[in-house]
Amino acid sequence: MRSLFQRHAVLLDGALSLVLILASLAYSFLAFDYNAPPFEDAAMLMRYASHLARGDGIVWNVGEAPVDGATDFLFMVSVAALAKLGIGVGRSVRLLTLASHLLTILLVYWVNRRLWGAGHLPAAWNALYLAAGPGFAYVIAYFGTPFFALAIALTWTLGLILTLRRSAPLWLELAFAFTALLSGLIRPEGVILATLIWLAVLILRGWKDSGRLSFIFLIVFLVFGGAYFLWRWQYFGHPLPNPFYKKGGGVLHWEAMFSSLRNTLRFIAPFLPAFVLGFRSPQHTRRTLAFLLPVVGFSLAFVLISDEMNYRARFQYALLPLVLLSWYPLVQGLEFGWRRPLSFREKVSAALAGLLIAAAGWTYSAAQNCFLTYHRNCFGSYADGRAEIGKMLAAFRDKGYVLATSEAGLVPYYSDWTTIDTWGLNDPWIARQGEITEAYLDRYRPHVIMFHAYFSPLVPPKPEEKERRGSWGRMTILLKEYAETHGYILAAVYGENPFDTHYYYVRPDFEDSALIVRQIRNLRYVWPVSGTRAFNYARVTEK
Repeated sequence: MRSLFQRHAVLLDGALSLVLILASLAYSFLAFDYNAPPFEDAAMLMRYASHLARGDGIVWNVGEAPVDGATDFLFMVSVAALAKLGIGVGRSVRLLTLASHLLTILLVYWVNRRLWGAGHLPAAWNALYLAAGPGFAYVIAYFGTPFFALAIALTWTLGLILTLRRSAPLWLELAFAFTALLSGLIRPEGVILATLIWLAVLILRGWKDSGRLSFIFLIVFLVFGGAYFLWRWQYFGHPLPNPFYKKGGGVLHWEAMFSSLRNTLRFIAPFLPAFVLGFRSPQHTRRTLAFLLPVVGFSLAFVLISDEMNYRARFQYALLPLVLLSWYPLVQGLEFGWRRPLSFREKVSAALAGLLIAAAGWTYSAAQNCFLTYHRNCFGSYADGRAEIGKMLAAFRDKGYVLATSEAGLVPYYSDWTTIDTWGLNDPWIARQGEITEAYLDRYRPHVIMFHAYFSPLVPPKPEEKERRGSWGRMTILLKEYAETHGYILAAVYGENPFDTHYYYVRPDFEDSALIVRQIRNLRYVWPVSGTRAFNYARVTEK
């Protein structure tokens, strides 16, 4: 009888897993636009993957020295490998991220069911909470965030199994160490989070029972991780990804840390009562503190870099599946309900209350797509005029033209032009210098200059613009002055309003100059934040 019951439970788990996947996909197709272009920052990694797949190496500009501007290193390599097989860069990104997100949803369900013994409904609720959140938004935007989240979820799952098995087999400890290493290879901060997970496992197992595990973990990181570190230092000429030199700046970023804590709190708010209840006894307190260590520690670690490019809190997102894998055992054993048999009315009331709680959780999770982004659209992404500019410029890709831009995503990716990233995320010289200079621009004599400004011909920059907006303001003023003093043609200043615009300057003295100016001016330019057609404020300067 027990064996029959277990078989039925497994069949029900399989059926619910299928329902979870189908429901998640249906939700994604209804709520998101799979035809949307990549988000601006995600396109930078796609440019690197495209070059690597073509055999040009990990370079920003073909023929130049290698640059590690693609912070998601192992994800970028995986995309390039699939693209090499003929799948295409965009489809490779979508395939990896969609599969990763769906696998993480299943992992959350099965760990709660099989490791913690949760009921079908609590386990399914956990999985649906994850499905409703920003995971699909990252897929649509072409970010590798779900790929990293899956690696962290696997690392944490293996760590949890190790805490429940004092005499774990060697293969399990090796799997934990190598999965942790892979997390660090996907994103550099994965090293921090994987180390915090390892420390949490040590706290739960005890130091005496973790000698071999610690030895294996350290050897794997020192030998294999060290070999990778030395290779990348030799290959790129610097030990850390280039954006870290630009975004770190050698100072502590307190605002980024507070933003990180706020983002984490938004993700895990419904589960905070479980962690509070975890302090109800000494036995549960140790587990609660261990579970909180990677969550709090990783959130605080973002004091080291600025919060740039943190689209929909993607830097903190990996903590969400980690919490979903952890909270249930903290309340396990608590009794909620009546000790006497329930009446029909009580059963119906309890069922309706449970449905309301589940619906509230789903709604709250989906709402993070609004709270964690500046887009007015809470779910999908809009078309983007920068993508159309890039596709238009792609017709001239073989003519050796150079683009200088503060927007190093869509235009460089689609155009495949040699590009100066004027902000420095993909330019080691600018990242270390701090800011671009006129002399550096003279090295390339760019044919097109494009930048994102907070002024326009209707609202010219004031003298204090350089200081008010810091290094970004100084960069945009320098690009504007360089273009004007070198005789560039102002092709367009697109914007939804005159206080937030995209400038396009074209050098007048090359073969396709007039054609490019005309095509830029005639483009139907969609503003990415609102999805509305932008106005060309350069027209106000025409006589």
